[in-house]
Amino acid sequence: MAQDIRDLFKNDEALNEQMPKNHQERFLEKLNKTLPQKKSSRFNWMLIAASIVLLLGFGFSVYKYFNSNNEATIEVVNNNNQLETKTLGDVSPGLKKVEDYYLASIHLELSKIKYTPETKELFDGYIVQLETLDKEYKQLSEELTQSGPTELTINALIDNLKFRLNLLYRLRGQLKQLNQEDNLGIEDNQII
Repeated sequence: MAQDIRDLFKNDEALNEQMPKNHQERFLEKLNKTLPQKKSSRFNWMLIAASIVLLLGFGFSVYKYFNSNNEATIEVVNNNNQLETKTLGDVSPGLKKVEDYYLASIHLELSKIKYTPETKELFDGYIVQLETLDKEYKQLSEELTQSGPTELTINALIDNLKFRLNLLYRLRGQLKQLNQEDNLGIEDNQII
């Protein structure tokens, strides 16, 4: 029963036959008809473009990383040879958004307030308080520049901006209340 497999193959004539000529070429032709190869030069260009974009992005980020380390050691000096103060925006992009939000809100509230001779005294009192808060903000910015960003300094800067905005909200509320009282006084005079 046990036979050598080599002997079986030697004796089988079907296995000893050679493949017909051009068999491999016909097989590849049939294969290409059923599974055609798509040569897309557009796809190749997109791969090349994507690779270039990735390399440029990587190169730019490495450049920024090494440049940011150099900038941290260089002090920025203006034309008067005075050290420029840092703001929240110089610390981080998130804090820049917070600072920009508060400053934009403060400027918006200031633009909404209508200055009249009747409200001059009230308005001037609030302006003095705003100037005091602005001076404190500048001192805190100098502290931020000299000692670097600390949690206390950053929180104090944000709180200063909040105080200024709340102060303007109160001013606007008091001016609104005065205008309503004036309008009621005018209506009372017209009724009489």
